Amino acid sequence: MSKMRTVDAAVAILEKEGAIEAFGLPGAAINPFYSAMRAHGGIRHTLARHVEGASHMADGFSRAKDGNIGICIGTSGPAGTDMISGLYAAWADSIPMLCITGQAPVAKLHKEDFQAVDIESIAKPVTKMAMTILEPGQVPGAFQKAFQLMRSGRPGPVLLDLPIDVQLAEIEFDIDTYEPLPVEKPKASRKQLEKALDMLTSAKHPLIVAGGGIINAGASAQLVELAETLNVPVIPTLMGWGTIPDDHQLMAGMVGLQTSHRYGNENYLQSDFVIGIGNRWANRHTGGLETYTAGRKFVHIDIEPTQIGRVFSPDLGIASDAGAALAGLVELAKEREAAGSLPDYSAWVAECQDRKASLHRKTHFENIPIKPQRVYEEMNKSFGRDTTYVSTIGLSQIAGAQMLHVFGPRKWINAGQAGPLGWTAPAALGVARSNPDETVVALSGDYDFQFMIEELAVGAQFNLPYIHVVVNNSYLGLIRQSQRGFNMEQNVSLAFENINSSHLSEDTRGYGVDHLKVAEGLGCKAVRVEDPNDLAAAFDKAKALMGEFQVPVVVEVILEKVTNISMGVEINAVNEFEELAESPADAPTAILALQA
Repeated sequence: MSKMRTVDAAVAILEKEGAIEAFGLPGAAINPFYSAMRAHGGIRHTLARHVEGASHMADGFSRAKDGNIGICIGTSGPAGTDMISGLYAAWADSIPMLCITGQAPVAKLHKEDFQAVDIESIAKPVTKMAMTILEPGQVPGAFQKAFQLMRSGRPGPVLLDLPIDVQLAEIEFDIDTYEPLPVEKPKASRKQLEKALDMLTSAKHPLIVAGGGIINAGASAQLVELAETLNVPVIPTLMGWGTIPDDHQLMAGMVGLQTSHRYGNENYLQSDFVIGIGNRWANRHTGGLETYTAGRKFVHIDIEPTQIGRVFSPDLGIASDAGAALAGLVELAKEREAAGSLPDYSAWVAECQDRKASLHRKTHFENIPIKPQRVYEEMNKSFGRDTTYVSTIGLSQIAGAQMLHVFGPRKWINAGQAGPLGWTAPAALGVARSNPDETVVALSGDYDFQFMIEELAVGAQFNLPYIHVVVNNSYLGLIRQSQRGFNMEQNVSLAFENINSSHLSEDTRGYGVDHLKVAEGLGCKAVRVEDPNDLAAAFDKAKALMGEFQVPVVVEVILEKVTNISMGVEINAVNEFEELAESPADAPTAILALQA
């Protein structure tokens, strides 16, 4: 055993647990921890411009690859409270992330010391564990427990709060004898899975709803194998998008009130049985439960037992890790396939494919200012199958999910439940840090982009290249659409006259912020597009600039002020505000060419 500071022990534990990417800002109360990272040398630190930004970077890093756990570090007081939005986004989507905060000395915690806030109590509702460590000897065990909790059951974030005197205290610690705690995950029994498969194969029009838990489990390949063995169509949720490639014949479309495909909703409405795996029946997916559940039986498989029955009671609920359940289902399905006892669902699959080839939204518009649908059409043309998209909230994200194409797990990275404005840019930086050899494309509206625009400087400083498509209608577009009946547009418009920016044309001076100047002032590159026929060239230029300068490149697209994107209050009553596709030329990048 050797004597060392608690922070030196903690940093050694981070390395042994495989968490070696940190994002944060130093401050007086966390300086001992930073000194330990510097002395150790095995933890790479990316300096953020805002602690909330650091938390979203760590979140994006965690989402980018199987097994990643991003670390967010900040000082005491407001640094911890700044992390709360990041903790909430990670907690809501079951993302493991470790937040570490400094704190006032233990003896001062009840004396209203400078920047001494009870961050443990504040963070508890949005973490799997939040702990102010009061005894130096507890530090190794607290970190050990944190990693076990982040990885066990439904994954999620943890916050550890370190008083400065605890950080400086010395303890006996031997990293060579430290071992990670076992990860605990429930596993479905053969009997449970046999019952689920019996129910599925008794149905005429079964569907598999694939949730984000499959991606968390690294089990997308097993999902595709199960679907192919059974020949049953798959409906991915927004968090499960990419579990099956969009161009797979069994990918039946996404369902929901907003981020859905026309064919996805129609395919779902024709089903009579649904097995949900690793999903949570989110309200934007289901809409009204009476419509969603009518005429179908349900099996729900989820890693967290209390998720089963939370939204509605299934006919069969199974608490299991998605990967374990899929492995068992594949084994059973192959046994039945070999015995020749599986039903033939080829006619049902053909029906779903027919809808996929006939129910399209129009994307090809020539309008100036540009209609947003055209932007996603050109993105489909310009960015390849290996592109990783990052987005969070707003009409940009909703329309993107309706019209972009995703071809693999972790290729659509989205703060799905929390949807915090500003998440996209820092999360994209975390993704770029994790996957430096991949093309990362972020998608934001102007408000989301402005919320944490300062984090672009991080990408310039640390050479974290990605492309950020900013669809600018100078509006809180989703809010404007939801307030259509309230005559409130004057309260959400950002259309002040920006007469002092030489970059802006006469037609765009009412669009407020000159994003090009801001991006370039932060060390990045930027391109503006005002004609839809220039989009392809702009994306090519962005790729060239990104390669040459190794910095984020902003592609700002000037949109028409008002576009209403398809959405509704029931999955059988989605309002299609825009023209629908009537010929293949109306939707040239659709997965299947339009069939009248």
